[in-house]
Amino acid sequence: MGQMGFFDVSKRYAGLDAKADPLVKLNATVPWADFRPQLEAVWRRPSEARKSKAGRKPWDAVVMFKALVLCELYNLSDEQFEYQVRDRLSFMRFLGLGLEDPVPDATTVWQYREQLVQAEVVDELFGAFDGYLKAQGWLAMGGQMIDASIVPVPKQRNSRDENAAIKAGETPEGWADKPAKKRQKDTDARWTKKHGKSHYGYKNHVNVDRRHKLIRRYKVTDAAVHDSQVIDDVLDDDNTASDVWADSAYRSAEIEAKLEDRGLKSRIHRKGHRNRPLSKREK
Repeated sequence: MGQMGFFDVSKRYAGLDAKADPLVKLNATVPWADFRPQLEAVWRRPSEARKSKAGRKPWDAVVMFKALVLCELYNLSDEQFEYQVRDRLSFMRFLGLGLEDPVPDATTVWQYREQLVQAEVVDELFGAFDGYLKAQGWLAMGGQMIDASIVPVPKQRNSRDENAAIKAGETPEGWADKPAKKRQKDTDARWTKKHGKSHYGYKNHVNVDRRHKLIRRYKVTDAAVHDSQVIDDVLDDDNTASDVWADSAYRSAEIEAKLEDRGLKSRIHRKGHRNRPLSKREK
């Protein structure tokens, strides 16, 4: 196998263009530089607050915002984002990175997102992003698809008493005196079971526009929250079609009535019960 050269990469990109890479259109649609002042106000420390000029330079604000957009559009965990950018030329090009450039790692992506969360500007930024899409005709239409995925995080090795304190919203005894230990503890994640297996982490609840396959609404909770509990938070009133698709975890008389009251048509999968399996029509 020969070494890949510059023109070989160009040919690969030409092949992606022939397949109508949607990220190329997205890059051309959104004026990314408009986000820079607000992003840098959150992410850039004033020069007088820095201890020294040594160390690694911070990532470009627009590159990191695009990274967060990719995570939302493709429902990627931070670890999956890092892998996919290293693996996919379309993601690299969207971020403006070459084969020789470093890639933001999972921890960096989390840190940049966390700073936006703390500054309470996430909804404002993504609202502006969605506004640019709507202005260019990328309207939410064709109905909405709702689903939730588990985002695993490293398991915590806590004692029974420590876990009881965490669930009660308290700081376990001894942690306040050990700030380094406390920083490494995830006190918001929870356990859940899926298909008979236990998982520890969070849930990403998303609403995808059926036509453009873009995530229009989302909410992050701990993994113990049932999918159906956040349907009010992820339903998109701006979608021009009335159909709502979801798996059987969202099927209940309460949700069916709620959708009907909002003028929405349920396409939620039905589920069978003991001694009452699904009919052919329902399947």
